[in-house]
Amino acid sequence: AELTGIDFKNSEDLIAATSDCGAYMTLSSAIKGLAVKMTKVCNDIRLLASGPRCGLKEINLPQLQPGSSIMPGKVNPVAAEVANQASFLAIGLDTTVMLAASAGQLELNVMEPVITFALYTQMKVMTNACDTLRTKLVEGVTANTERCKDYVMNSIGIVTLLKPHFGYQKCAAIAKEGYTTGKSLHQIVVDEQHLMTQSEWDATFNTQNLIHPKFVK
Repeated sequence: AELTGIDFKNSEDLIAATSDCGAYMTLSSAIKGLAVKMTKVCNDIRLLASGPRCGLKEINLPQLQPGSSIMPGKVNPVAAEVANQASFLAIGLDTTVMLAASAGQLELNVMEPVITFALYTQMKVMTNACDTLRTKLVEGVTANTERCKDYVMNSIGIVTLLKPHFGYQKCAAIAKEGYTTGKSLHQIVVDEQHLMTQSEWDATFNTQNLIHPKFVK
């Protein structure tokens, strides 16, 4: 403590501390929990950014490489992939800590060297992964607004907003026609069946009404 300035203290029970590595397991488990959450976030990012034309492409990621090694011009989500792999390593190292902690015999656990190695590696890898994901990806993400708008307006589900106008049965028939023919609801309701004018459609499906529907005729 004098040399480092860190407030190191002896365990209150030195015998227990010699055989029980529960504190190390708690720390490792917390890091694993972070890795699991980061894996979920990165998987979502990769899915939402998939494309450019055959995937979801709801968000745009910073371009960190000139192209895919296989497909020219394709920009891979490399920062998310790096964070994924770092998370997998941290999760695997938690298993190392768990097994080493369980390998003690009677009043002694001689596996603390590998526990220490695993813990420091976990912390270093996850720290780097978090920093990389933040600086190389999260801070540069933008929404692909036109793509998202197209998804909404080509959805069959927005027929719900037409129920106050036409009732459940008619809306069900409109939805079925859209589903079976591939036509948009706008095409069916406004262009073909002339059930609404363009201005009435715009008033019903404006952005604010989609976010906070009022269902007003």
